[in-house]
Amino acid sequence: MSPPVFRFAPSPNGRLHLGHAYSALLNADFADRMQGRLLLRIEDIDTTRCRPALMAAMRDDLAWLGLAFPEPVRRQSAHFADYAAALDALRERGLVYPCFCTRKAIAAASRARDPDGAPLYPGTCRDLSPAEAAVRIAAGEPHAWRLAMDRARAACPGPLTVESFDAAGAFTTRLAEPERWGDAVLARKDVPTSYHLAVVHDDAAQGVTHVVRGRDLDAATDLHRLLQALLGLPAPRYHHHALLLDEGGDKLAKSRGSEPLAALRARGVTAADLRARLGFHAERPANRSR
Repeated sequence: MSPPVFRFAPSPNGRLHLGHAYSALLNADFADRMQGRLLLRIEDIDTTRCRPALMAAMRDDLAWLGLAFPEPVRRQSAHFADYAAALDALRERGLVYPCFCTRKAIAAASRARDPDGAPLYPGTCRDLSPAEAAVRIAAGEPHAWRLAMDRARAACPGPLTVESFDAAGAFTTRLAEPERWGDAVLARKDVPTSYHLAVVHDDAAQGVTHVVRGRDLDAATDLHRLLQALLGLPAPRYHHHALLLDEGGDKLAKSRGSEPLAALRARGVTAADLRARLGFHAERPANRSR
């Protein structure tokens, strides 16, 4: 059997913080214990906020942690054509449709919420005629592409399952409920893909067999399982770890200004100190990056 493949996939839209360090080191720990490979993927589909300087700083932080990765490193911004092809495959089957609604209009029309707490799309554009949609697109009207959840589920009859693994290597299976996401966005107005479509495509393209990421993405896995089934892609096994919280009980986040690793380094914290603080007492062997 081929060795398992893990990936750490940050976005260079800010400096890495302790939460990122924990997730990266946990991925490395799993890869070592399972004699697998750990890949680095740069999730930079947001070309406005993701900047080369931040990517370089991120690579520097990871090297400081003692993590090495095989080259070349995959950058999502170099694969927009691949995501467009995946979207086209769904479009040809009538499983996606253009949506011209603004965020303000969606918020005003919807009381329900998706698992992330955002307004659940009420389906305003779902039944637009192809002719009307084509006219609006030709006129240059901004639009996203949404998954028609009812048609997508009909195209994948029967239950979808998520297979998870724990720290001891034991496996569990649960039912996926992608319907909770409603008609999710698969390509944004300003970006020709979405996180959901890009990550599902890339995990398959890179042969990822085990996904280790934060618990805040557990619900997203249900939507990912549906996309994998629709696109005929393999399903990795998943482990969603606990999140590191700040003093107020909120998860660490770039948007909240959580202290970056660079600031810790400037205060004299060593990589060994940080690994011990996060529960990782040994430096990852360099030869595991093969």
